[in-house]
Amino acid sequence: MSSSPAVTTDGAAANPALEPDTDAAATGEGLEVAQFAAGCFWSVELTYQRLPGVARTEVGYSQGHLDEPTYELVCAHGTGHAEVVRVHYDPETCTYAALLDAFWKKINTTTLNRQERLARESLAEEQNKWEDPIVTEILPARRFYPAEEYHQRYLEKGGQSAEKGCTDPMRCYG
Repeated sequence: MSSSPAVTTDGAAANPALEPDTDAAATGEGLEVAQFAAGCFWSVELTYQRLPGVARTEVGYSQGHLDEPTYELVCAHGTGHAEVVRVHYDPETCTYAALLDAFWKKINTTTLNRQERLARESLAEEQNKWEDPIVTEILPARRFYPAEEYHQRYLEKGGQSAEKGCTDPMRCYG
């Protein structure tokens, strides 16, 4: 990746927050990466931590217009960012379809959140389960900004199990 800023056709510097999530592709461990947004990231992260085949998770912010957002700015709703979980997974052990299945089971898809072929097919299948239209969006992943360290593995730090296959009920705030 070049250190020069991207430039739009009118010569203005492009917004780095709108760039694709390119750093995720450089895992070098045979892992694939996906981002999921479903409102607050803590319980979504724990859901994926418990899923066999998920090597690691990161919580952060994506899809907004501000470069280097903070939790306080994102919560003030002025940046356009969603709280997201970036999932690093072994596709030999955990398929993308399994990640999608965990996502649909975790969220209420009829509530608007800031949450391509396989994902859209999965959404169409999920719509058959709901009377109200699903308003969850499927978007290309934009640049990912890791959340502050105290947010990473927050529920696990609060004493909840992240053991693979764990089915203990989740408590919202540790």
